[in-house]
Amino acid sequence: MKKILLAGAVALFGLSNAQIAKGTTYLSGSVGYSQEETNNGDLKTENFNVLPRVGYFVDTNLAIGLGVGYETGKKTASNTTTVGNTTIVTENVTKTPAFVVEPFVRKYWTLSDKLYFFGQLAVPMRFGKTEVENNSVSTTGNSVVTNSTSTEAKYTKIGVTVKPGLDYFLNKNWSIEATIGEFGYSNFKPKDGDATNNYNFGLNLSSVTFGVKYVFAK
Repeated sequence: MKKILLAGAVALFGLSNAQIAKGTTYLSGSVGYSQEETNNGDLKTENFNVLPRVGYFVDTNLAIGLGVGYETGKKTASNTTTVGNTTIVTENVTKTPAFVVEPFVRKYWTLSDKLYFFGQLAVPMRFGKTEVENNSVSTTGNSVVTNSTSTEAKYTKIGVTVKPGLDYFLNKNWSIEATIGEFGYSNFKPKDGDATNNYNFGLNLSSVTFGVKYVFAK
């Protein structure tokens, strides 16, 4: 019986001692876009981000790396009101473009010859600005009056995040990875304003992200 159990364990985890060798380099990244409309299209939110990453294994199953990318968000709120015989159409647009730098360290634990569990500690840094445009058009009969204002404020956002995940190797060069949730802290500091702190903790299946990684295997 012991021999049968041992044979089963070997069959399932017989190659579980597989390691990612020191000196291995990999390329990965993420690209995302989302769009949401509410209130019959009067409120529209768009988000886009791209963050390529490069990692290097400084020891067996231990990698350090850097991500450099760009992200932007856009929120458009429009409204139409009528006062007497005057129709007023307003549109408020808020944009938040940012340059992103994210150093990280990642530790792997071998589950099988192709499957790994990992934990990643990262320090995401965002250097961006908040652009706000307010436009209004008032129409009374044949009379049209337009008004437009805009403001711009720079900000810095620095945080610390911890993400758990799984990495499955399709072959020696390609793998598919998934992260589930995020534990972290961030500090948002506008150039002319007070800083705010945010804490995020949770393993949420709705926040699962997937990515593809290319490994320069030896």
